[in-house]
Amino acid sequence: MELTVWEDIFFGAVASMGFAAISNPPKKSLKCCGLIAGIGHGCRFLLLEHGWGIVAGSFVASFVIGILAVLLSRRAKCPAECLSFPALLPMIPGMYAYKMVQGLVGCMGSADYREYFDMFSYNLIITFSVILMMVIGITIPVFLMKKISFTATK
Repeated sequence: MELTVWEDIFFGAVASMGFAAISNPPKKSLKCCGLIAGIGHGCRFLLLEHGWGIVAGSFVASFVIGILAVLLSRRAKCPAECLSFPALLPMIPGMYAYKMVQGLVGCMGSADYREYFDMFSYNLIITFSVILMMVIGITIPVFLMKKISFTATK
């Protein structure tokens, strides 16, 4: 089943709002978090559709999420981190992490050790790289817009 960009934006926003609701934030921040996640998830979706890799696409999308979180933090009356972290959670590469664990388990009791180890290694590198690039992408806007970022909740 192929998703359209609008479905991807919608599901990314809903998932983000669910993750954000767990931490009992102000009600205004839930809407902002959903908006930020939807735009970020849609950005990554479009980049992947146009041939970008998942690592580069996740970096750009997390950078966009970081910028939007810093800009909307004053409106939501909460720190940018409260908006950006739930917005990033739907972009965690769960399928790659699952296949990584599947490859690791396969290595433990199989005659096809080499095949399972290759599966484990490849998915470990992708999972680690995506998460690392997401962390870097979300952090850069906070440092670039330091004045806005640190005065948002005052």
